[in-house]
Amino acid sequence: MFAPQKTGRRSLLVTSATVLTLSVTAPAALAAPTPPASPSATPPAGMSTLGGARLGMAGTQVDLAPGVPVLPKDLTARSWIVSDAESGEVLAAHNAHWRLPPASTLKMLFADTVLPRFPKGTRHKVVPSDLAGMGVGSSVVGIKEGRSYTVHDLWLGVFLRSGNDAVHVLSAMNGGVRQTVEDMQDHAEQLQALDTHVVSPDGYDAPEQVSSAYDLTLFARSGLQKKDFRDYCSTVRAPFGSSEIQNTNRLLSGDSDVPVYQGIAGVKNGNTTHAGATFTGVAERGGKVLLVTVMNPEKREHNEVYKETAKLFDWGFQAAGKVAPVGVLVPPRSAAQPTAPPSGGPATGEAAAGTGGSGSKPVASATAGTGSGVGTALAVAGGLLVLLGGGAFLVNRRWPLPDLMRRRTRS
Repeated sequence: MFAPQKTGRRSLLVTSATVLTLSVTAPAALAAPTPPASPSATPPAGMSTLGGARLGMAGTQVDLAPGVPVLPKDLTARSWIVSDAESGEVLAAHNAHWRLPPASTLKMLFADTVLPRFPKGTRHKVVPSDLAGMGVGSSVVGIKEGRSYTVHDLWLGVFLRSGNDAVHVLSAMNGGVRQTVEDMQDHAEQLQALDTHVVSPDGYDAPEQVSSAYDLTLFARSGLQKKDFRDYCSTVRAPFGSSEIQNTNRLLSGDSDVPVYQGIAGVKNGNTTHAGATFTGVAERGGKVLLVTVMNPEKREHNEVYKETAKLFDWGFQAAGKVAPVGVLVPPRSAAQPTAPPSGGPATGEAAAGTGGSGSKPVASATAGTGSGVGTALAVAGGLLVLLGGGAFLVNRRWPLPDLMRRRTRS
């Protein structure tokens, strides 16, 4: 039996430009091998190099230089990544493309896929079939058959309590679990999250269900473009039925051994027997917005995934602007378009990156916003990253942090 899942000022905008890796090798297929009964303690010899050759290398990748702080020495996670949410630069990584069970952090992909499809005021009466097929020991928010819930309430259940019951009800509204899994897989491919293979929409342990720290970061970055996504993932507590629920993201809500992290604004946590503890967080400090993903710390201390995430955030805010990036977060396929090089040679674009697709429109249903910024060429060992046009993901001055602080003050 699996253990229960313990999950608990700015809007991101896609523009038409993109960072392209000339030496990228994308996985041949989305499907991943069946995870063994106990995940290997070492990463595979060959991992994806999407985003830069160094991201496909095993072990820690970072370019330390004078003025750059050293990484924390007591990190035990099998995989982690620290990136700049604005520029997409990967500041440091450890086995970034290692395909591992994601647990409930996969709900970020579920939300990014399904959230735009139903107005939050829509009501749905739950029938028995809506809750069928949930895994034994699933985390739940307490959805009851025969009762009606608003879509808004269901999403609170997903983000705050990581309720698999809420996920299954929303999946039923979306045409069923099978259809939702297909939709999520299609969206993962659109986001170029090619390490991910979706089997269940809630992230419950399942054979062949895998993702990576790199892909989970792509899901968070895409989801954070949507205002509703930002609002839900930054909510500390909210009424649900006749009671109140609190977010199980301990960097957001705090715990006895984990203080609320300064500047935290989401995103999603997860925990299962097979996946261990997983977490993706976003935080803002001093004008910088960072994303950190941590998967399966070896140290089994209470709240260890949050402690290691906080250490990586601390390092990232000190290192930002000083450390040379080791890779980049690629944009969605829809954000890329072929661009002719100055030399007049053949156009480069997604075909050069081996990813296919075309078009320059933003991700579907992304919240519109404003932003500005230009790219910089990054020389990365093993591959030259070329920024064509303007920045692929830009951040404007609106972010959920002020609202988050007001909610805490009222509480």
